[in-house]
Amino acid sequence: MKTSTVLNAIFRKDFYAFMRKSFEEIDNSQKFHENWHLELICDKLYQCFTGDIKRLIINIPPRNLKSYCVNICFPAFILGHKPSERIVSVSYSQELASSNARKTRQLMETDFYKSVFKTCIGAKNTEDYIETTKNGFRYATSVEGTLTGNDGNFIIIDDPIKASDALSKTKRKKVNDWYDNTLISRLNNKVEGVIIVVMQRLHIDDLTGHLLKQNS
Repeated sequence: MKTSTVLNAIFRKDFYAFMRKSFEEIDNSQKFHENWHLELICDKLYQCFTGDIKRLIINIPPRNLKSYCVNICFPAFILGHKPSERIVSVSYSQELASSNARKTRQLMETDFYKSVFKTCIGAKNTEDYIETTKNGFRYATSVEGTLTGNDGNFIIIDDPIKASDALSKTKRKKVNDWYDNTLISRLNNKVEGVIIVVMQRLHIDDLTGHLLKQNS
């Protein structure tokens, strides 16, 4: 068996290996530093992919590859295995959401990705909307942004509130109410669908705190 065939089989099965190789492909200006937290994040994300975990909160400081793992590589990995899957990604600003969407597209257009997965990007695409030829998609929007017509089986919430806004009770409440009254309704299947929140902790009543209170 060819080495490339074996490696591709590993990349399809091992999300950590896929994430690490993807880093070399789209961000080779920096050195990748292995650490246990990345292996743990990738393990939990893979359990989301398999359906063993339906709700996941990841709290970690900036500059630890949280968005890279969760919001760039993971959507590409999901669509690689399930090109008809529907993914909604949300961040506090459209600019941030669009930036992560561009990096997912960049990854999916690499020769590496195309050698690992058969998934192809379709013709109907915008900066914030990546559609596959199997009608799956990754849709990027902002908190309180447009969601109509874009229900998902995976919802990824990446930095839902800007750090400078976290001390504002009004702005925290706006994010929490938006989650309760709008975003949760965009999950196609409330039982089987997956919601992932990744953010740094900013206040006891930020979205993470709000969600933990609901489950207390």
